[in-house]
Amino acid sequence: MSRSLFAELKRRNVFKAGAAYLALGWVVVQITSTFVPALNLPPSLVPIVTWIGVIGFPFVVVFSWVYELTPEGLKRESEVERHESITHVTGRRLDYTIIALLVLAIGLFAFDRFVPRRPASAAAAAPATADSGATAAPSAVKDDAPSIAVLPFVNMSSDKEQDFFSDGISEELLNLLAKIPALHVAARTSSFSFKGQNVEIPEIAKRLLVAHVLEGSVRKSGDQVRITAQLIRAGDGYHLWSETYDRKLDDIFKIQDEISQKVVEQLKVTLLGAAPTARATDPKAYALYLQARQLGQQNKADAFKESDRLYQQALAIDPRYAPAWDGLCRNGANETSIGLVPTREGFARAREAANKALAIDPDHAPASSCLGWIAMFGDNDLAAAAQHYGRALSLDPVDLSVWNGTSALLSSLGRLDEALAFDEAGVRRDPVNVTALFNLGIDQRNTARYAAAIASFRTALSLSPGRGSAHMNLGMSLLLSGDAAAGLAEVEQETTENWRMIGLPIAYCALGRRADADRAFADVIAKSEKDSPSNIAYAYAYCGNADKAFEWLDKAIEYQDPGLSEIVTEILFEKVRSDPRWLPFLRKIGKAPEQLAKIEFKVPQQVAESLAGSGTQQ
Repeated sequence: MSRSLFAELKRRNVFKAGAAYLALGWVVVQITSTFVPALNLPPSLVPIVTWIGVIGFPFVVVFSWVYELTPEGLKRESEVERHESITHVTGRRLDYTIIALLVLAIGLFAFDRFVPRRPASAAAAAPATADSGATAAPSAVKDDAPSIAVLPFVNMSSDKEQDFFSDGISEELLNLLAKIPALHVAARTSSFSFKGQNVEIPEIAKRLLVAHVLEGSVRKSGDQVRITAQLIRAGDGYHLWSETYDRKLDDIFKIQDEISQKVVEQLKVTLLGAAPTARATDPKAYALYLQARQLGQQNKADAFKESDRLYQQALAIDPRYAPAWDGLCRNGANETSIGLVPTREGFARAREAANKALAIDPDHAPASSCLGWIAMFGDNDLAAAAQHYGRALSLDPVDLSVWNGTSALLSSLGRLDEALAFDEAGVRRDPVNVTALFNLGIDQRNTARYAAAIASFRTALSLSPGRGSAHMNLGMSLLLSGDAAAGLAEVEQETTENWRMIGLPIAYCALGRRADADRAFADVIAKSEKDSPSNIAYAYAYCGNADKAFEWLDKAIEYQDPGLSEIVTEILFEKVRSDPRWLPFLRKIGKAPEQLAKIEFKVPQQVAESLAGSGTQQ
């Protein structure tokens, strides 16, 4: 660039106009990024606004070169005499504008990063309307209410990779306290959502609807561990109790018992039986178990592989540690559910692990729950699943993972209203649990409560944008509600290829694009014939091709598709339910109404009371 051209660009304020435009763009993007999730708007608005700003930049540069602001208004620069030019005045104004916009942008950036905002809640997922059937949760609790949230203890170790240990200790304490019927404990997902956030205790308690908070820190060095715990009354921030434990790692379980005992004493909780105690094992095996559990929660192929390896290492040290066997069961079932291992192999491995856990401890509720999941999705045996979940609920009536499985069982039995009661209560107890929100959305959609389902899936996506099948299920809810174009747009955003391919032919049919639907069917069949026959069946059913739908339902039996467990309530089969082949097919797989009615499953009284009161429990 020649000196004369640079000077002319500077004189015409081209650089300053560009800088002002960039500053304005930053402000607009910051505002959009802040308010899109808050107003439950489509996340795609943020990149759209950003690209509009990028496209507009060259036009601003050209405009500032060609035109000049004069007292008479805008004129072409070539029409303005040099002695009449006021570009120096315009330049100063642009300086002030740039400074103001930068200050505003920095302020918005700081607000977005450092000012806590209420996370998406169950109110967004299941508003208290006739459509959702949800009961509004209270906005506050009394200071003397026996309720508590256990925050993730801070890792004070020099090795930051020891986070799994401090998180694990926190989760174990939470689980221990949750076993006390008279004490209401905020669920793990919601409590752990505050990890790393600078949020005051009263605000956390308000969001989680608890009166007390347990927080602390963990420092681990070799076989030495220091745990500091403090119990805080949220209403006034008063420390009811605090203690520091300097012990050997061998004493970790005694420390957990002592902390839970102190919480019970301070909150004046009346125990209806013996106080729950931590399950002891070798400390090295325990550390491996905690790390394996954290990895398994990531739901990724490489994480599952490493988690399995660590569980096996823990069991090599203590073969009778039932929670590690249960961890292997859950890994196997989850790997199967997301298609990482073949159905037979994954469920067989999971069943073996669960049976070993129960052989060691027949009262281990999570293992019974895992067997229930295998019976339901691996064996298509709802009667056995009902027995396993009934047992799990009686052993641990407050475990949310057991609740999630029970909801799936009730849905498979055609008892959707009861399934929804578990879903809604679970979301009220754990408002940021994406799995609970997702299950709620599925059951809301299958009961034609489309507005509520749309809200649930959008809330789940705001918490976990990459959640597999969430965009597809949101798309199905939208098109079933009558907005096929919006449904297709969501399906196209689906991050999991198989679910996107399943959703596309349905969306094309809804829009009347038959040729596109045929091509989409060909694609999904070529890719997922043996993995998703029941999904292909409901896609054909929705498109009105009953013959193809039943052809693929027969293939689902042949390929032992776990999706058969869900066909009774799947609303996408609605168009073929009046077909004379529908009931005979259900009888063939043991899911006709009269067959399901013979399967006994009664929700234990304590759980029923918990469901009824969950809106005020936490």
